[in-house]
Order: sequence, then C-alpha cells, then structure tokens
Amino acid sequence: MNDLPLIRQWEEIPFFPNPKEEAAYWASHQLDPTLLSASLSRSEGQESTSITLRIDPRMLSRLKRLAARRYLNYQSMIKQWLAERMEKENPEA
Repeated sequence: MNDLPLIRQWEEIPFFPNPKEEAAYWASHQLDPTLLSASLSRSEGQESTSITLRIDPRMLSRLKRLAARRYLNYQSMIKQWLAERMEKENPEA
C-alpha cells in the first residue's frame, strides 16, 4: 500500500519553477486514479459536436498555461471541467 498523499483535484498541484522541484513533488505525492482516468479521452467512438465559444484572450492564455501544466490540451481540459461541474450539479443524470 502506497501511503503518499493523494491528489484528488488538478488545482491541488502547484506550479513548478523547474523540473527538479516537480520531480521532488511527484516523488512524495500521487494522483488519484479516478482523476487520471477522467483526464483520458473518453470520446473514442462517440460523436461530438463543434461549437464556437468567445473567450477573452487573456482568459484563453491562462487556460492554455493551466492545461500545459497538466499535460493536456486546453480544449480537453475545458471539456473535463464542464463534465466535472455537470456531475456536481446533477449527479443522477
């Protein structure tokens, strides 16, 4: 059994100023498997619809930086956030 602290939300992961500090962090922490699996693409074999969404350029830059720190593309991260929020708002659906 691994007794490392479990990261349950992406927001718990700090910004790392360099790879050495990031390596030290991950040597003493672990991701919740549910969080990791939620980040994987679940759209294989599923149809999706493209939409247009207007976002302030500064907000888009912030989204891209946040996604890059999580090793995701920003569209996937936005979809993940929407799915998580929808589950929180209506868990029965």
